[in-house]
Amino acid sequence: MNKKYQLILLILVFLAVAGAVTWYLVAQNAAALPVLHPVGTIGEQERWLMIITVLLSAVVVIPVYFLLFIFAWKYRDTNPNAKHTYLPEWKHSRAAEIAWWLVPAIIIFIIAIITWRSSHTLDPYRPIHSSVPDMNIQVVALDWKWLFIYPDLGIASVNQLEFPEKTPLHFHLTADAPMNSFWIPRLGGQIYAMPGMDTQLFLIASSTGSFHGLSANISGNGFAGMNFTAKSDTPEEFSSWVEAVRQSPNHLTLSAYQDLAKPSEYQPVQYFSAVANGLFQDIVMKYMMPGVEKMFEASGTPSMSGMQMTGISSASASSTSRKTASSSGVSSSSAPGSVLETETSVQTGSSSSTTAQTVKPKMKPMNAGMPGMPMNMNE
Repeated sequence: MNKKYQLILLILVFLAVAGAVTWYLVAQNAAALPVLHPVGTIGEQERWLMIITVLLSAVVVIPVYFLLFIFAWKYRDTNPNAKHTYLPEWKHSRAAEIAWWLVPAIIIFIIAIITWRSSHTLDPYRPIHSSVPDMNIQVVALDWKWLFIYPDLGIASVNQLEFPEKTPLHFHLTADAPMNSFWIPRLGGQIYAMPGMDTQLFLIASSTGSFHGLSANISGNGFAGMNFTAKSDTPEEFSSWVEAVRQSPNHLTLSAYQDLAKPSEYQPVQYFSAVANGLFQDIVMKYMMPGVEKMFEASGTPSMSGMQMTGISSASASSTSRKTASSSGVSSSSAPGSVLETETSVQTGSSSSTTAQTVKPKMKPMNAGMPGMPMNMNE
């Protein structure tokens, strides 16, 4: 067979194999490339953004590699015609100059417009418009596990994230360990969780299913096992899961949290039927005000965010939690003695008589007093 046809055949075989592998990864195997098999609007927009970027890059990459083979073949040493077509004194070509300057410039211009629009459209702080109220979930990255707190339901879980389908999820993320990265590839929106910061992220799942969640930032010995399951349920299934968690004998008090925060690898799933009120804010603020936890422990008073337990009956004291619970099919009620989210219940007095008073803690925003920083991070 002629060497020219052998080269063409080799190129065709290479393209066929590359196409088959690409088709398998993109169209058939969600586990291999989960970002290309999204189940939510955020993930779908991110997938489209990746596809557009790859196609625009291919406008340059494919011709370059094609010309690489052509030039290598045309000017090979064994080609008798190479010496006649080789022009060592060639200096300039207006058509070539226009091609390799104008085409990349147009591509960069198009990508710049797409980047500008997608940076605002896919802003992690941007709420998802929906007729269903948001579900608030507080996420704490620990060594080496994930803690998920449901403040409106008064429950928490470790390495198990459960939520109803078609419900916007409003995540608040922080870390009580080295900086980490929270990522559910099929939902989109990888984002960092850092000590002393309250990062926000909005996601939504358009269908039910179990999705792999992971840490996308190397954080030490247990990094490989810092995974979790994100499960999208029907409202009925989510309601059943909440009731099952509320049967757990574990309560996430301050002391229980301190034990949980100790480094551990391949932590099993764990549930808490009650959570110390304001625990997430205390975790954030302890890096802003070092020693604050010890100060409150020494004085015997609740922490700055209030350590009153929000148990099974008082899981939904605010109107926000009632809306979230009703949208997810979860029944809730406010028990006597439950307090609003912005209040701390403090008891003073002797053993014979106790006087209860409600104190509203006055806390400055995390960025108050920082030069050049707005009081509201969304401004």
